[in-house]
Amino acid sequence: MNYTLHQLHIFCKIAQTLSITRAAEALHLTQPAVSIQLKNFQDQFDIPLTEVISRRIYLTDFGREIAQAAEKILNEAHAINDKTLAHKGLLYGRLTISVVSTGKYVMPYFLSGFMQQHEGIELAMDVTNRQKVVESLVGNAVDFSLVSILPRQLSVNHLELMPNKLYLVGNGPVETGQQTNDPGLLEKLPLIYREAGSGTRSMMETFIADRQLVVRKRLELTSNEAVKQALLAGLGYSIMPLIGIKNELLTNDLQIIPIRDLPLQTAWMLIWHKDKQFSPVARAYLNYLQEHKASIIQQRFGWYERF
Repeated sequence: MNYTLHQLHIFCKIAQTLSITRAAEALHLTQPAVSIQLKNFQDQFDIPLTEVISRRIYLTDFGREIAQAAEKILNEAHAINDKTLAHKGLLYGRLTISVVSTGKYVMPYFLSGFMQQHEGIELAMDVTNRQKVVESLVGNAVDFSLVSILPRQLSVNHLELMPNKLYLVGNGPVETGQQTNDPGLLEKLPLIYREAGSGTRSMMETFIADRQLVVRKRLELTSNEAVKQALLAGLGYSIMPLIGIKNELLTNDLQIIPIRDLPLQTAWMLIWHKDKQFSPVARAYLNYLQEHKASIIQQRFGWYERF
């Protein structure tokens, strides 16, 4: 047997996701790279680890046993690294965070200083949709999650990091003959929506429903980055978070359309299950945020108050 820790890691991720594509995304690898490593790993066993039925991948009984063993091996490997760092007097271990997709513009800035201080910490940050973020908390798969709307179905504690502001945005001024600050303007515009379940979409739909507006939906897209590109192409307008469009606003490629009662405001919040038992790393990170979040906002997000 000549399997590597890298192959074990890839196989465990395939076992978790039951998808080459999703495993590749989670590991930041290409699909061919994951497929090759799976084949190389499988070649070391006479018994199949996986099977494909109707183009879907499944673990065999033997594959499930190997996945469980691989997870134990990886945990022991992490423990060896942790013990080495502990003997050096360093804070060590894993910090796991799930982040809603738009949160990728926020979370790294609240992590970089902490990670620079503690070389012995390994970070696992999963950027995904809101439903999977909530599932990661329910399954106790992460230490923290970053959201802009608190999940109703789950008891959590939270720490507010910074405001989240949402404006109506397009690639140019609106010419409809209607007063531009009237929310009724949205009835005249082709609107671009996020996918169902998105926090951004939920806030946009609530704003429209509260004013009993009848609007026309032109597109539905699965990320704020996709929405932004559609706006730049002139395909419509959308209510979207300010945090992801800084450069486009500063270059005037996108413009905020003034509408009464906008911006909508929530907050970017780090949340954790109320019964969560913190590891030393998670506790240290929470303490770091409580001490440094104001200076991070001042240094990294001073531009935010211009809009």
